[in-house]
Amino acid sequence: MVMAKQPFEEVVSRHGPTVLRVCRAVLGTVDADDAWSDTFLSALEAYPRLPADANVEAWLVTIAHRKAIDAIRRSGRQPIPVTELPPHLEGVEARYRDLDLARSLAALPEKQRFAVAYHYLVGLPYREVAAIVGGTAEAARRAASDGVANLRRTQGISQ
Repeated sequence: MVMAKQPFEEVVSRHGPTVLRVCRAVLGTVDADDAWSDTFLSALEAYPRLPADANVEAWLVTIAHRKAIDAIRRSGRQPIPVTELPPHLEGVEARYRDLDLARSLAALPEKQRFAVAYHYLVGLPYREVAAIVGGTAEAARRAASDGVANLRRTQGISQ
């Protein structure tokens, strides 16, 4: 029996919110919408070649991951002009917790940020996280664990 693929519109409706959560977790709210759009434009072009039995969610997260990496690289090459220091850098005591998830995730090292976002926000198993970011499932599990520990430490949350 040959499995039929869903129409692409249904794929967007079903997985769009997940992809947007991933983009926001990795990039923050400013660049997330552009990465989301880029993800689905690329997916639309490649969808006809996707096998009918493929894990569409993992495939989309992989595309979103690559689009996020592209956005991170682009932003790293562009200067950000400021007239004064942002308030959060002026005399803020470390004991005040920052509950902004996107900012907290952005402070993590890349592998930890991706592992936390893809495993805890999307719900992908470590095996699929490893396929996206590279490495083994054990390394992805460790990166996610270290990322959560770092978030707890920076947020002052005891374990």
